[in-house]
Amino acid sequence: MSEPRTRRGIWAVSVLIAVVVFAAYWPALRCGFLNYDDPAYVTANPSVQSGLNWQSLKWAFTTGHAANWHPMTWLSHIIDFQIYGVNPWGHHLTSLLIHAANAVLLFLVLGKMTGAPGRSAFVAALFALHPLRVESVVWISERKDVLSGFFCVLTIWSYFKYQISKLKVFGFLSLLFFALGLAAKPMLVTLPCILLLLDYWPLKRPFSWRWIAEKIPFLILAAACSVVTFLVQNPSQENFPTATRWANVPVAYVRYLSKIFWPFHLSFFYSYRAWPMSDVAGAVCLLALISGVVVWRFRKQPYLAVGWAWFVVMLVPVIGLVQVGSQSMADRYTYLPSIGIAIMVVWALHEWVPGRPIAIVGVLLVAGLSILTWRQAHVFENSGTLWRAVIHEDPTSLVALDNLSRYLIDKQQFSEAVSDAHRALAIRPTDAEAENNLAAADLLRGRIDEALAEAAAAVRLHPRNEQAYDIMARGYLKKGRVEEAVEAYRKVLDLDPSLAEAWCNLGFALLQQHRIDEATAAYQKALELDSNYALAHNDLGNILLQQGRADEALAHFVRAAQIKPDFGEAHYNIAEILLRKGRVDEALAEYQKAVACLPDLAPARARIAEISRLRGEGSEH
Repeated sequence: MSEPRTRRGIWAVSVLIAVVVFAAYWPALRCGFLNYDDPAYVTANPSVQSGLNWQSLKWAFTTGHAANWHPMTWLSHIIDFQIYGVNPWGHHLTSLLIHAANAVLLFLVLGKMTGAPGRSAFVAALFALHPLRVESVVWISERKDVLSGFFCVLTIWSYFKYQISKLKVFGFLSLLFFALGLAAKPMLVTLPCILLLLDYWPLKRPFSWRWIAEKIPFLILAAACSVVTFLVQNPSQENFPTATRWANVPVAYVRYLSKIFWPFHLSFFYSYRAWPMSDVAGAVCLLALISGVVVWRFRKQPYLAVGWAWFVVMLVPVIGLVQVGSQSMADRYTYLPSIGIAIMVVWALHEWVPGRPIAIVGVLLVAGLSILTWRQAHVFENSGTLWRAVIHEDPTSLVALDNLSRYLIDKQQFSEAVSDAHRALAIRPTDAEAENNLAAADLLRGRIDEALAEAAAAVRLHPRNEQAYDIMARGYLKKGRVEEAVEAYRKVLDLDPSLAEAWCNLGFALLQQHRIDEATAAYQKALELDSNYALAHNDLGNILLQQGRADEALAHFVRAAQIKPDFGEAHYNIAEILLRKGRVDEALAEYQKAVACLPDLAPARARIAEISRLRGEGSEH
């Protein structure tokens, strides 16, 4: 393989890597948000949507929201939302830019450490363009993968610079980048072990206990991050037996290897299953065989041992020894571990295959992977395409059926949504999510009694079911059973008091009972949790207006219209107050905005006609 040695050659290869990465992932810019984690991370997260300020900064560093402590990831989402709002292409662009930067940095850093920029470029291309990377790059909620990868490579770079220069600034930078990487995704806790591997190869440092001593600050940070992560992560709702989880470990390692070398039949979600002992034993034997070979070739081909240990060690936090979530494995978990396999493959090919043929093999392999990545990116176009792809690979996936049903409900495709919910219940009659979906579909179709019965069934299956209680509350309101609705909303808030929408809905229900003070407190709590909740501002403004506090009400109406410019009712309320104050021109403009948002808003049209008549301008329609 030819090695680019000049600075111009290095820059040319860097640009080429970035261009090819953008080309392969270009479909990502047309993908939307998904209904799996994206609401928690962006689309329904008031802290992210509040923009970059001291309050959101404090929240990012103190929250355990989404069962993770990763402040750097939260900050990246907050900044993205401030720039792009709810336009998904911008969020995808940021992830793609970071991923392209990771590929270029990996090429540059590995090239410097090994003195083999050609092989390093091949490794970087395999890393960046493999279809297993799509989940990390194209799923907005997985920003933590690309961001932690960025700081991981910078940590390795600064550690390398420290070792060759002995300048303390680089030692400090390596520790700083490691801390930032942990604050992006705790999976980097094993990075100190990777640094130990790099000491042996390619740095070829003479062994001494200093290797270990240098890693102590890194290990302290890793231990602290592990404790914080353990405290904030929620255990899976499905308690798989210990034997099942441990049997899955060797099988998962082998499945990851198989998907690296044969990247077909990829899935967004791999369900747990009880593997036959023959499969487990076969996986253990294969892993032992590979480990034996790399140990045997340890001195002559050290890159094999380093690459294999890189792969095995970096997967340890997510291999399933400690169960978090209900997936048995995930494509995204290979984001950094796969670099080790790429190093093994590329350096071995360089030894076994002569110069020109390996270049041809490399180009063909990278081209093939790029095409597969392009195709895989289209799977993430929307929640419908994503979950249908999962079901195609695993027709019994309850997670896919439940989320596809929820997506179809949002699209008001109720018959298909109900069909998928029934398919889920046929697989597992105790699936509370499927009952939730049936209840939600019936509620939206006006079948209130059926919705209440299904929501009650969902609560029996899973008593801590806030979605079911919310459906019951809305159903009770539609039937005029306000007291029962209030109680249902209180149960929702007992389960999760941080839901601004539930506080707002409780306020509305309390208003129906003329419990004004309690309703006011509920709306204020909603705004305390989400200061950008337009509906809560508008409803609280109505209460204040009825109490004769017009100026305070006007401030809330104006804020509601600022947050949601197409909020016709808020514009109408603003106009009413302005008209009372004699500010007719401003009131007329707000009435016109209200009609533009709600063409059938008769009171606003009447006011416009009245103002026009008084001015002698005739009726305006």
